[in-house]
Formats: sequence, structure tokens, C-alpha cells
Amino acid sequence: MSEPRDSGHGAAGQEGLPHPMRAVLLVAKRELVTRVRSKAFRITTAIAAVLLVAAAVGGTLLSGDDDVTASIGLVDLPQDNALAVVEAAGTAVDVTLEPEEVGDEAAGRRMVEDGDLDVLLVRGRDGGFTAYSDDELGTEIENAVNVAAVRLALDAVVSDLGGTPQQVDEALAGARVETVSLQTDEYDPERLAIGAIAGLLIYLALLMYGQVVAQGVVEEKSSRIVELLLATIKPWQLMAGKVLGIGLLGIGQLALLGGNGFADGTITGAITISASALGSIFVWLVIWFLLGYAMYALVFAACGALVSRQEDIGAVVTPITMVVVIGYVVGISVLPSDPANGFARILSMTPVFAPTLMPMRLSIGGVPLWEPLLAVLGTLVVIPALVWLSGRIYRNAVLRTGMRVKLGDALRGD
Repeated sequence: MSEPRDSGHGAAGQEGLPHPMRAVLLVAKRELVTRVRSKAFRITTAIAAVLLVAAAVGGTLLSGDDDVTASIGLVDLPQDNALAVVEAAGTAVDVTLEPEEVGDEAAGRRMVEDGDLDVLLVRGRDGGFTAYSDDELGTEIENAVNVAAVRLALDAVVSDLGGTPQQVDEALAGARVETVSLQTDEYDPERLAIGAIAGLLIYLALLMYGQVVAQGVVEEKSSRIVELLLATIKPWQLMAGKVLGIGLLGIGQLALLGGNGFADGTITGAITISASALGSIFVWLVIWFLLGYAMYALVFAACGALVSRQEDIGAVVTPITMVVVIGYVVGISVLPSDPANGFARILSMTPVFAPTLMPMRLSIGGVPLWEPLLAVLGTLVVIPALVWLSGRIYRNAVLRTGMRVKLGDALRGD
């Protein structure tokens, strides 16, 4: 036996590993190293990382500053605490009003025209108010000015009747309305968005790396490399090594891009949920990629063994691709508007749909722990069956070149 072959497929027990495991690991290492060194992989990873940064920064810039602020001048203050009353009125409607006293109406108008004031509020002799501005105030500021005028007028009336404005302010401060939702499940819009992104990442990863597995199988089959490899290792070892190597590549890239995306979103302020919630979402994302990839990559490998040309891959993997697409489409179309949807809930616990649907539901929140655990258990039960089924198809079809191998023939070994 030549030296290269001996180093690639060493004898059983070498370095403490049994021969089957060593063969699988050597194939996995070959797949991983070859693809990591490829220029295409490094370029696409770098581009994806840059796009994530750009998306996080762009989202922050487009969202803008939600704080609405306006400077407001007051003429002939009706009471001593008028400035505080105006500030409190703005706070009540989520607008920052910055009041200041001006000498007279003419001076206040000049300040508005010069841009030193956004609004000048003048009380008329009839008790009403007039607000002067150099431009349109906007709905938020206009509402805040109206609230401030009402509060000032109320305080003035109370003073005329012999009461104290401070008592009115205290009464109004205590008269806040506390809203209680009768809806048991409340969903944060930010978590809905993260759920959609998580589902998209899993969806793209499963399709992309599943296709890579199928293309790798066909490439080795069409070039006859598989015949040389199977002279020293068993078919299931070659298939398992290929799936493992590409899977390690996928989880590494997913962890890099996903972690980078979460970090970018947190640093730029695009993501504001707690670090513990983000960590939980990320862990579940990794878990479901691993489980989903294990299922689908095995099937993609088996499908790739049925054909001998890259052009024929699409025809054999389309049914599998459609299953992934259906799970994602149901999640992205149903969950954002109805996170508690019963149909999506059942599908998310079904092994073939769980990898795309369950991480979306977990990211949104409100999922009892037993549901993802049940989905994980079901998936773990399906994977060994797929190992046996895909291994049988791969073993019986991978050495048969030329025409497409029928699935029935591959299962029977004809």
C-alpha cells in the first residue's frame, strides 16, 4: 500500500481511534479544509459580514431619533410654576418641551423668526392661547402645546377660584391610566423581526449546505474519484464524512455571521432586548441548524448519488427543497401576524418542519419549554432512520454512472 493511501486511511486503532471513525474524520477534514481554503467561501463570508454591519447601521440611521423636542417661549406667565407645568405637559405625551420666559410678545416673535424658539405661546385676554411658529409644528409638538395650554388655563382658573395649582398638579399626576391587556400572549415587534431573521438564516443555511453536499457527491461520482475512495473506505463512511465536514463548515459560518449580526445589532442599538434573551435565541438557532442539517444533508447526499451530472441535481433535490421552503413560507407568512397560530404550532413540532419553524417561534417568544423539547426528541428519532435509508441509497447508487438511478432500484440494490 502506498504512503499517501496509508496516511489517509490508516489501519484500525491508529491514534486510539477505530478504523471507521478515523475514516469518517479524515473525509470530514478533507471536506472542511478544501472548502475553507477556497476563495469563493472566504469572499462570500466577508461580503455577508459586511452586509450585516451595513444592515445594522442602516437600520439605526433610518430609525432616526424618536425623541421629539421643541423650545417654547411663554409671555406673561400666569403662575409661578408655569415652566414646570409646560415641561410636565410635554412629558405626558412623550414630547420634550423646553420652556423659557420671554419679555413680551414682540420679542418672542423675533426669537421665533430667528430660529431661537420653535413656538411662542401667548395667552389672550379671553383666557385662550395663541401659538406662533415659523413653520409647521408637526402633530406631536402641536398636541404637546395644546396639552400645555390646557394645563396653564386650568391652573389659572383654580387660582382665580382661590385654590392652589400645586394641588391640581398633584391630582393630575395621580390620575394616570394603567392599561391591562386581557391578551395572555404579548409579542414584542423587535422579537418578531428577530424571529423572521432567524428563520431566514436557517432556511438559507439548510438549502445552501444541502446543495453543497449533493454537488460534492455528484462531483466525486462524475470524476470517478469516488471509486478510488471506496477502494479503501466504506460508502457510509464516505457519506458520513462528507456530511460532517460540510456541516462543520456550515456551523462555523453560521456562528460567525449570526454572532456578528447580533453583536452589530446590539452595538448600534438596532437590537435592544436583553443579552440573556439574545443568547437563548442564538443557542436555539445553532441547535436547530445542527438537527436540520443532519436530517436534510443525509437526504441531499442520497439524492446526489442518484445522478451523475451536475445538471440533473435540481430534478432529484426539488422535492426535498420544497419541504424546506414550505416550512419557511408558513413561518414567515403566518407567525408575524399570528404568533400563536395552531397550525404553525403543530408543524413546528413536526421533525421535517421544525428546523425552520421552531427557531422562529422561539425567537418570538411565548413557547412552552415542552414544545421545543418534543420537537428535538422527534427529530433525534428521525435522524437514525434517515442514516439507514440514505446510507442504503448512497451505497447502491454512488458507483452507478450514466443514466439516473431510479429510487426503487437504489433501495433494492438492483
